[in-house]
Amino acid sequence: MRTILFIVQKEFLQTFRNKGMLVIILVLPFIQLLILSHAADFEIKNLKIFYIDKDQSPASNLLLNKLEGSKYFEIEGTSFNTYDGEVALLADETDLVIEIPSGFEREIVREGTQKIQLVINAIDGTKAGLGNYYANAVIQDFNTEIIQQYGSTNAVALNNFKNVKIEYSNWYNPSLDYKTFMVPGILVLLITMIAAFLSAMNIVREKEIGTIEQINVTPIKKYQFLIGKLFPFWVLGLFELTVGLMLAKFIFHVPFLGSIFIIYGFSAVYLLLVLGMGLLISTLTDTQQQAMFISWFFLVIFILMSGLFTPIENMPLWAQKITLINPIRYFIEVVRMVMLKGSGFKDITNHLMIVFGYAAVLNALAAWRYKKTV
Repeated sequence: MRTILFIVQKEFLQTFRNKGMLVIILVLPFIQLLILSHAADFEIKNLKIFYIDKDQSPASNLLLNKLEGSKYFEIEGTSFNTYDGEVALLADETDLVIEIPSGFEREIVREGTQKIQLVINAIDGTKAGLGNYYANAVIQDFNTEIIQQYGSTNAVALNNFKNVKIEYSNWYNPSLDYKTFMVPGILVLLITMIAAFLSAMNIVREKEIGTIEQINVTPIKKYQFLIGKLFPFWVLGLFELTVGLMLAKFIFHVPFLGSIFIIYGFSAVYLLLVLGMGLLISTLTDTQQQAMFISWFFLVIFILMSGLFTPIENMPLWAQKITLINPIRYFIEVVRMVMLKGSGFKDITNHLMIVFGYAAVLNALAAWRYKKTV
């Protein structure tokens, strides 16, 4: 036990003496958390609309006023000519073009129906889809109000029609704040990246400076060396989790409905998995540059397929199956479940068993790959 403690002490001293490493561990992750949590927002606002009104009637002005009153739209320009809207769309000066045909109000009054042309810049599919959804919601609201004002040609049907009143409530994120959804996931990514990079470069650094041979000829046993090497980064990972949770609570006001002990218990097992992966990489490489490249290669795949930016349900079936071996997916799901839904230990048991199994396999492979010659 004393041998392990000496190695742990040596690793902490070596880490804190490296000012560059200290900045990477203690400063950069939290700056990234503060920045990325504001930048990674998929809610689209301030969509630019070019409004072509060929009718110039009270009804068309009513629709224009509703679009101006929406927090999602900005009226970029208005015109009477279709060509002006096409030019604005081609020049990327607008995101949507709405064209109101001549006789718009007259047809509504006489026939009870009319068509509106909506042209959307669909280069960005996400923005186009949300823009279409928001515009249709405003038009639907306009439609309801216009029916109340002008009635319908089918007066009997209109009088007999009873409105359906819908009441809804948003669970787990009542204010629909996107940071509430993103902050737990980004925190998971930062902890994963720091733990993976540091552990991957750990033994490789000993190889580069030539101290690995000196360690190998000492009476230190393999398990003592590996535990002493990984334990400091396990502690640092939990420290970063602690500071990240504090930022999530007091800066971003993310609710914390579940047990903090479940978060820390799962995180402790998850960090063993990440450290085991980093240790395995360090036994397969000879330089820190190689270790960084290999770690980044796997982490990019894991991050993109973790469900943080793209829902797993929207992925192809084959991609959904691949995510079953993605450890980041399980950690993100657990953090969100516990923090936002108040899930208990029973709800995360399957996730915990999977991560524990992966941690055992990766650490066993890393210990097998590390050759200590006496």
